[in-house]
Amino acid sequence: MSGAPAAPRAASADRTDPLLTPPQPRPGWRLLPARVGAMCAVELQKLRHDRTELYTRAVQPALWLLIFGQTFTRIRAIPTGGIPYIDYLAPGIIAQSAMFIAIFYGIQIIWERDAGILNKLLVTPTPRSALVTGKAFAAGVKSLVQAVVVVLIAAVLGVALTWNPLKLLGVAGAVVLAAVFFSCLSMTIAGVVLSRDRLMGIGQAITMPLFFGSNALYPVSVMPGWLQAVSKVNPLSYQVDALRGLLLGTPAHLAADFGVLAVAAALGIAAASSLLGRLAR
Repeated sequence: MSGAPAAPRAASADRTDPLLTPPQPRPGWRLLPARVGAMCAVELQKLRHDRTELYTRAVQPALWLLIFGQTFTRIRAIPTGGIPYIDYLAPGIIAQSAMFIAIFYGIQIIWERDAGILNKLLVTPTPRSALVTGKAFAAGVKSLVQAVVVVLIAAVLGVALTWNPLKLLGVAGAVVLAAVFFSCLSMTIAGVVLSRDRLMGIGQAITMPLFFGSNALYPVSVMPGWLQAVSKVNPLSYQVDALRGLLLGTPAHLAADFGVLAVAAALGIAAASSLLGRLAR
């Protein structure tokens, strides 16, 4: 006679019910691309709905090229290696216009703090570095759109720029990396001063030294010694050097230029991320 039927085997202790197990948060590195893409999409939506800022910001680089560039091309006061001065100036104005957009990006994050948006973002599982990186690359998108406008203005004025797709892709990379650094510099300052008025004053105080302390307007060789030292630690100089090499074909150190820009961008993200929580206090 057969024995009693065997009792059903108990479920393994290490097997858990997926309906009762809370989902595991995704690692920060997996959230980063989605956050960057979302921030960039927001900035593109802003530009699509309101192009006023784009038009008004195109006025200053156009004046630099029309007045300063054409005047100094005529007097030939600055050595440019045999190329017209307006051609030499155009990459510097591209870098300048992109920097001017990014250097005041911290004002937006202070506005988000005052509106309560920043606190809502900080309580989400998104890492702070992902938030800062997303905002920094959003500034890069706006700077890139501005750079396209300046390139078109320069082309209309007869500047001999390259249209090689690979070189233009390198130009886009240099513009975005520099914008990431300068926007993170702005967000870092915002985390220190905590005020829009103070940030505006500091931003205005450092933009001109950054611009004139670079090779945007003149070669490093004509600078006094102390200004050459400033230029060597100024990320804008490396951006301009890369842009000239890519757009005009002048001698450049592209590997060093992109290396410095990438390191500066990474350090800027780290600094801004460490001070982001201070804005929410």
